[in-house]
Amino acid sequence: METPVLHAAILSSPGMGHQIPVLQLANHLITHHQIPVTVLVVTTHTSPPESHPATASSSNLLRIVQLPPVDVSSLLDPTATVVTRLCVMMRAALPSVRSALLNSSPRPNFLIADLFGSESIKIADELGMPKYVYITSNAWFACLTTYCDVLDKEVVGQYVDQTEVLRIPGCKPVRPEDVVDPMLDRNDQQYREFVRMGIEYSFFRGILLNTWEDLDRRSVDALRSIANVPVYPIGPLTRAAEPEGTNTELMEWLDKQPVESVLYVSFGSGGTLSSEQLTELAWGLEMSQQRFIWVVRAPVGGHADASFFSSGNGASNGGVADFLPDGFTDRTRNLGLIVPMWAPQMKILNHPSVGGFLTHCGWNSTLESLVNGVPMIAWPLYAEQRMNATFLTEELGVAVRPKVLPMKKVVRREEIEEMVRSVMELERGKGMRERVKELKVDAEKALSKAGSSYNSLCEMIKDCQMRLESR
Repeated sequence: METPVLHAAILSSPGMGHQIPVLQLANHLITHHQIPVTVLVVTTHTSPPESHPATASSSNLLRIVQLPPVDVSSLLDPTATVVTRLCVMMRAALPSVRSALLNSSPRPNFLIADLFGSESIKIADELGMPKYVYITSNAWFACLTTYCDVLDKEVVGQYVDQTEVLRIPGCKPVRPEDVVDPMLDRNDQQYREFVRMGIEYSFFRGILLNTWEDLDRRSVDALRSIANVPVYPIGPLTRAAEPEGTNTELMEWLDKQPVESVLYVSFGSGGTLSSEQLTELAWGLEMSQQRFIWVVRAPVGGHADASFFSSGNGASNGGVADFLPDGFTDRTRNLGLIVPMWAPQMKILNHPSVGGFLTHCGWNSTLESLVNGVPMIAWPLYAEQRMNATFLTEELGVAVRPKVLPMKKVVRREEIEEMVRSVMELERGKGMRERVKELKVDAEKALSKAGSSYNSLCEMIKDCQMRLESR
């Protein structure tokens, strides 16, 4: 029997944080395994097709199908959370997903769905496609997600009110204050959606993770037992550095700074701070007297993820001086740079002058910091970022974090100054820097030919071929 010619379909949910790792997986399958890929991108009315990172590749083996935005206004309460909105959008887009697969020529013969696309499993089964789910985060988060239906039966009351840690078999426990956003309120729709997704992950042929085996072997092994399906750590899949000519003024300024002297400050594509917290952060940076590049977005009220569906679109509200302390830009003119809205993050983190990263701990940003050997100040805002911050500080030892979660209390300027100095100039920062550089080398080994992540993706491809041969 001839070995089937593979053609992947990868389903991506809205949001830069989801689409970037999907595109990187597509590029990996094309570059290293010569497998054609059709990426199905669910778009929104606030993120037009031309803004999607999936448009960035020119490979003739990569086809982008941008599915039309779905109108879910009648299905959602105006106060619905980001997770609820994503789940409802992905569910409403299923007919478009099915139609796109049926009308593709050549038609993809196996499906990889991202973590919010798990309901597409029904379409894969209908079309006889081997199906895999791609959790674009780490193994500890995946363990909590797949085990949540058990916790749902065991735990009485709200998770955040528990006095004991949440125990996951074979895995490090989760502190109640670190649970992911959908677990903050068991009465909210996003919690029910989260439990459903965790159950559905075990119905796929396998789980792909954007991490590598040695980064958190304990959680990877635990996930294999909990989900009872093959687990394939295939990361760290990160985007390449932005092209030359991107923000040349910023890069020229970096070129003039001493090695590892600059702190990069960014809260990702969707994170926002309150006006009070922005003020305290500005004062903390100034008081630290450390060089910095700060990507600033106008403060908004409400949730920390308020910019999720409009990330990268539009301009900041007025000049940055309008919402920073009086005289801040003048006083720090020779110390740092303020960049409105967006900066070439991978290019910055890869620069030898950068020695620290104050980050919201989104998993993409976390991996980008690790693969560039940059220690972190962990400032979690939403989603699974609190778990990521705990992992970085307590397990990996490559970050410091505020004493109290930023979602609970404004972090004051004195503590910010202390954290910045501890990463950038004190002995503690030296130890973190040494550790993160070890992880950088470890990540490179995992992705190299015959490395653990390379082999893991080869195993998934082999499993897929066997499934197709046995049909």
